Amino acid sequence: MSGCGAEHGLITVDQALELILQHTQVLATERLKLNQALNRYLAEDIYSGINLPLFSQSAVDGYALCTQSVIEPEREFQLIGEIRAGQQNELQLQDGQAVRIFTGAKIPLGTTTVARQEIVQASDSSRIKITEQLKVHADIRDVGEEISVGQLLANKGQQLSAGAIASLSMAGINTVEVFQYPKVAVVITGDEVAESIEDFVAGKIFDANGPLIEAWFQQAGQQVEIFHVADTEAAVRNLIQELSVSHDLILTTGGVSVGDYDFIQPVALDLDFKQIFWKVKQKPGKPMFFAQLQRNDSSHCYLLGLPGNPAAVYVGMQIYTATLLNALQGHKSQPNWFNAVLTHDLKMDARERFLRVSASFEQSVLRVKSLSKQQSHMLSNLMQANCLVRIPAGKSLKEGEIVQGLFIH
Repeated sequence: MSGCGAEHGLITVDQALELILQHTQVLATERLKLNQALNRYLAEDIYSGINLPLFSQSAVDGYALCTQSVIEPEREFQLIGEIRAGQQNELQLQDGQAVRIFTGAKIPLGTTTVARQEIVQASDSSRIKITEQLKVHADIRDVGEEISVGQLLANKGQQLSAGAIASLSMAGINTVEVFQYPKVAVVITGDEVAESIEDFVAGKIFDANGPLIEAWFQQAGQQVEIFHVADTEAAVRNLIQELSVSHDLILTTGGVSVGDYDFIQPVALDLDFKQIFWKVKQKPGKPMFFAQLQRNDSSHCYLLGLPGNPAAVYVGMQIYTATLLNALQGHKSQPNWFNAVLTHDLKMDARERFLRVSASFEQSVLRVKSLSKQQSHMLSNLMQANCLVRIPAGKSLKEGEIVQGLFIH
């Protein structure tokens, strides 16, 4: 097999991902307020210091009752008071007594069951009647039934979603120890970027990579610094050297191939970055470059060089940048691939391909359909795409075969 991507020595996608995981040093930790920790990775196991519920409480608006047997319809109880949620009470029920109670309120001593208000009739201001049979212990939330003191709530390495933050907050957790988020610099290389219509007419192109990357990080709730650098060795050298001192990750686009103006790889090596890999047997994004620099304090700066074509940048962000960012925060794992059924035939290619596709459920089966305009300089199909699909190298696929994919947001 010959052609682009078939040259000797290229590593596979899985090998590239594994090398990123192996060579990434986890960053230090910091303690944050819980409401500032969305999407961060925990650097500690978290245990509950309380029971949930904190006390036995009513699950409904109704009446707390005291009886030692199943309640039959028409049974009457003496009404002796009312308890609202958040109200401290010293009431103690005796057999045959009831208290008006509201959802979340602490049930009084002696309560054996709660009757929801829909099955209760008030005979007068001091008596109520139950209209349906009611079992003992109905609609009572027992102390600690959800969480008990000392119970593990969250594991080290777990990412904090909105739901996880709500759960921890309910358990009284105010701060969490998390891995620091890397300080990221994005370097857009090239003299061809247009800033006006006049530039466009003069042969330049509008920049998609900068807005793409910035929006990708904004989607994750993170900010990055964007730099544009001219296609000269001196300009690239000066900027990479400066950023390697102040940032944990330098993410570049363009300048990583073998052209006369591709300076990222040689400049990085000359600045004592250690090359981990260069060139991956994939399409788009073959000339990808990953290197690390160990600084005098033993910390590291990483450089992930993505090709300049915007589709290659998009694929690189979804697969490699995401994996690297997670690894820096202690979450070292491969992307979460899913399996889906291909809806059409695909031709063979020398390289593993990442296609922008549309995925949908049909009769409870996840199916994926490739979109047109897959060339590496094209992005218009991202208006319809909701996932990337891996097509193995050197293999043609038939309709109905299973492929691996990755959902994109």
